[in-house]
Amino acid sequence: MGDSPKQNRAYKFRIYPTGEQSLIIRKTFGCVRFVYNKMLAERIETYENLKDDKEALKSVKHPTPAKYKKEYEWLKEVDSLALANAQLNLDKAYKTFFKRNAKFPKFKSKRHNQSYTTNVVNGNIQLLDGHIKLPNLKKVKMKQHRVIPSEYKIKSCTISMTASGKYYISILTECEKEIEAKEIQNVVGLDFAMDGLFVDSEGEKANYPKFYRQMLEKLAKEQRNLSRKRKGSSNWNKQRIRVAKIQEKVVNQRKNFLHRKSKELVASYDAVVIEDLDMKGMSQAPKFGKSVADNGWGMFTSFLQYKLKEHGKQLIKIDRWFPSTKTCSKCGLVKEIKLSEHTYQCTCGLKLNRDYNSAINIKKEGIRLLAIA
Repeated sequence: MGDSPKQNRAYKFRIYPTGEQSLIIRKTFGCVRFVYNKMLAERIETYENLKDDKEALKSVKHPTPAKYKKEYEWLKEVDSLALANAQLNLDKAYKTFFKRNAKFPKFKSKRHNQSYTTNVVNGNIQLLDGHIKLPNLKKVKMKQHRVIPSEYKIKSCTISMTASGKYYISILTECEKEIEAKEIQNVVGLDFAMDGLFVDSEGEKANYPKFYRQMLEKLAKEQRNLSRKRKGSSNWNKQRIRVAKIQEKVVNQRKNFLHRKSKELVASYDAVVIEDLDMKGMSQAPKFGKSVADNGWGMFTSFLQYKLKEHGKQLIKIDRWFPSTKTCSKCGLVKEIKLSEHTYQCTCGLKLNRDYNSAINIKKEGIRLLAIA
């Protein structure tokens, strides 16, 4: 049997708005942030007044962007769908807070939230030759480095701006496509490695270049230069962009590498087995923080997951407490092994790189889980 026929796929491209279009985009960012924060402030006030009466709190009708348009006329100048999506995002965050005991939604700051989302209504968004038609912006120049199949229907677009002032668009599409599940023949196990991303059950290493660490010295130098400049001045802004460009380069290098590696694995195997690791906890460890942040294991696994799914293949996650490092991949003996030990040696005669040994065990456990599924 195949998966559900409706499949979502996002495509991200660089856009090059004119000066006038850039002003409209930035104005929309500001209006979306303003409306979101206004609605959140009212919800916080309501919550504080009614938090002891859960039923009354749930029945409260919250304000919509339309309420603020009467008071703040300039909100009418931007895409109304972008404002509506701000409300939907807040509703989602608010419901998550109540359902899952998550953190209460936070106010959006100018520094971290330069984006907005708009939806397709009556052909208001269209792909044109080298351009994209968008609400309030008309035709915006776009560098479309890959084709979106004609059967893929555009649902929404998210326009964003990086810290260095580059603009991007993420186009969310939907397609009715039956994906046939592949018969699983080739399976590989991956053991997460602080130094190099992973080692697989064939003994191959990902050999991830340490992009962040390579840039640390240069980044630190530019950040020191930034700290010496008067905040808000023209020179400070130029230097801020230099710092942002270095950071964005690291992010792009990492993404490109992880896309390439995940694509290679999907082409070679029908199922990939990994451990369900607590990346957040690991990133907070003083000894491992930079390594975890640098190699982007979380991003890598999400790339793997959607690429495998698109091809009817599987990503298998085994329990994080499974003793993959402590187990002998030859005889099954479980023994303690120190973090400083890089070779796994067993009384049965096995002598193997500890990560390679672990990857073999991860693969075996994945095959066992597949057999009982």
